[in-house]
Amino acid sequence: MISTFLTISFLATIGSVVAQIGPPAVNLGTAGNYAILAETGITCVPTCVISKHFLLGNVGISPASSTFITGLSLILDSSGKFSTSSQVTGEVFAANYAAPTPATLTVAIADMQTAYTDAMGRTNFLNLGSGAICGRILPPGLYHWNSAVTISCDVTLAGGANDTWIFQVTGTLTMGNGVHITLTGGAVPKNIFWAVAGAVTIGTTSLFQGVILGKTGITLETGATANSRLLAQTAVALQKV
Repeated sequence: MISTFLTISFLATIGSVVAQIGPPAVNLGTAGNYAILAETGITCVPTCVISKHFLLGNVGISPASSTFITGLSLILDSSGKFSTSSQVTGEVFAANYAAPTPATLTVAIADMQTAYTDAMGRTNFLNLGSGAICGRILPPGLYHWNSAVTISCDVTLAGGANDTWIFQVTGTLTMGNGVHITLTGGAVPKNIFWAVAGAVTIGTTSLFQGVILGKTGITLETGATANSRLLAQTAVALQKV
């Protein structure tokens, strides 16, 4: 069976401090506690897997209730504060669960919205390639497009473990099937931020890197892998067709 996998990566560096290149990182606040955070819905067409690599792969939804999470086979904990699922390494939280979960989620959603506004509002950016970045090697920096962005072939982000990238997309973001974002030089997904006003679609069997701050919906299609967080102000859909 072909599965959609979501992997959360948080890689630590050991040794001497190296100066950061790129803009200051976006502060996710408590939204950073979630692999997936959405406001209106989360769909997971089996079998998709949300796992952890150094960070918990928690899932949260608010203000929508747990009935708007489908495909995760949720088992409510006896505390009533969270659910578990064999498809999630972490816990699943919804606005209709027992206190303090609703209040905690309200803060996380607000932090997600603040992080999006911060990332999208940064200035002194570079407008590169009119939305077509196929084949590019992108150093750390702040990038902006007043258009849709299409990634139709492999892209490389080249930089160190402390370096940062912020991508501002005022249209949609579409990644083609089988396309990879490759990290070199020690770059890590937690320092890569994609603020996208339109819908985000990650194509089948593709590999995405970085935190997605979506103003609308985020879709991972069959077999796609995201070393990432999916933080959507509407819905997140993980597909298997």
